[in-house]
Amino acid sequence: MNRSIAALTLGLLSAPGAAGAADLSIGRATEHNALDPLFSDLGNDVATAENMFESMIHFDPKLHVHPNLAMSWTLVDPLTWEIVLREGVKFHDGSPLTSADVAYSLKRARSVPNSPGPLASFVRTVKDTEILGPLRLRVHTDTPTPLLMDMIGRIFIIPAALGPQVTTEDFNAGRAMIGTGPYRFKASAPGDKVTMEANASYWGAKPEFQTVTVRFLANPAARSAALLSGAVDVIEQIPPSDIGVFQNRTDFTLASAVSTRIVYVAMDQGRDDSPFITDKDGKPLSVNPLKDKRVRLALSKMINRAAITERVLAGAGEPSGQIVPEGMGGYDPELKPMDFDPAAAKKLLAEAGYPDGFGVTLHGSNNRFPGDSQLTQALGQMFTRGGLKVNAVEVLPYNVYAPQATQRKYSIFHFSYGSIASSSLNGLTGVLASFDSAAGTGSLNRARYSNAQFDAVLALAAAEFDETKRNRLLSEATRVAMEDGAILPLYWQKLFWASRKGYTVTPDRGEATTAGHVFLTK
Repeated sequence: MNRSIAALTLGLLSAPGAAGAADLSIGRATEHNALDPLFSDLGNDVATAENMFESMIHFDPKLHVHPNLAMSWTLVDPLTWEIVLREGVKFHDGSPLTSADVAYSLKRARSVPNSPGPLASFVRTVKDTEILGPLRLRVHTDTPTPLLMDMIGRIFIIPAALGPQVTTEDFNAGRAMIGTGPYRFKASAPGDKVTMEANASYWGAKPEFQTVTVRFLANPAARSAALLSGAVDVIEQIPPSDIGVFQNRTDFTLASAVSTRIVYVAMDQGRDDSPFITDKDGKPLSVNPLKDKRVRLALSKMINRAAITERVLAGAGEPSGQIVPEGMGGYDPELKPMDFDPAAAKKLLAEAGYPDGFGVTLHGSNNRFPGDSQLTQALGQMFTRGGLKVNAVEVLPYNVYAPQATQRKYSIFHFSYGSIASSSLNGLTGVLASFDSAAGTGSLNRARYSNAQFDAVLALAAAEFDETKRNRLLSEATRVAMEDGAILPLYWQKLFWASRKGYTVTPDRGEATTAGHVFLTK
């Protein structure tokens, strides 16, 4: 074990816990990929980390920005921001939070191996950090970055004393699990649960619970049964079919929110030899039809979004034609969901040289969000009716599926992105900007979409300090991508939580189900 990790772990194990609070057990749908808070920006990883680690800013349930570990941030010049950290914050091992810890965390976030959802896009413009004092630092950027704190402010802060050699495995083993959050890591049983205990030295409000157990229950029926039996106190991602189980009862409470998560279809566009594209006879094609804009738009016209939200989701979704919902910067009210038009789809296919279609295999997850498995099946049926030969429909557990999607093992697949930010900039940069590991763009662009016009407009938006002009440019970039069939937006999710009597859940548009969103009923 690394000496610095060993020393920090000793402090962590000897730190006091809180006493006298109630306990909480949460039934979550999806397990994290890793306990490492800088491993991934995927929602299941963030939801676990948020209990124990903190970032410089905090988004409330309505996605408004508030100071957190950072008390203030000031633009010194177009390439320099000065940040003042909160006094009196201690890590779980008792060491104080300093500007060196922030600098270390931003550097480590740039490249964590094997991440299924890299954080590189959030630190892409950071050139270097300058330590001005224990609680003051300056961040220098390569280009003007008006929304810098929307980006780096989301990075979880860990102790610099962990050193450059700390690994994701060090976190998974528990020995590097040292944050500043309201709960301290206690134990982990992969595939089953994570247990945390209250941090008695927490700088903020006293933690609501003494012990928090997050149980991973991928099967919706198992989650509902666990809540009904009292095995857990709160569950998330209740499928529409189970809503009636908890309605109109005095011993349970339902909560809901329309999230910012866009569910979309991604199409492999970065290579000719896409692994699951064939001709009608099942033989590999030498040219990838998904690289043709007409084919991508044809696929979009094959999709009946209203049928998906009304029948597959029983109303728990809102059809979408872009990446962020109304209320976020960059939203364009004129970008409507693509019309369901099978005749127009077939015409586009014929124009592209595929009058008889081609063969595809669809991939999807089966435990990331309500109805994801059924969604994959529905898409397969729609593509079949649209004239494609669907060779297979395959669904996998999310902790297997997401890394494979990031490794580009699929041709057509559905995925999702939750925009926890004030605008569409982060989502557009991560999901649709041309992939460039050095520049940190396209880190979530699993389909390798690339459009020079889109990239140019997005770059202008990213450097624009005037909010009105920036949002106009973000809207313009979005329009370029949507008209090009970059991805096929399907819907924004409506999510449901249920809690037993004595517990109240605050719905979060960012979808997190953490101890911080649960309160004891007074």
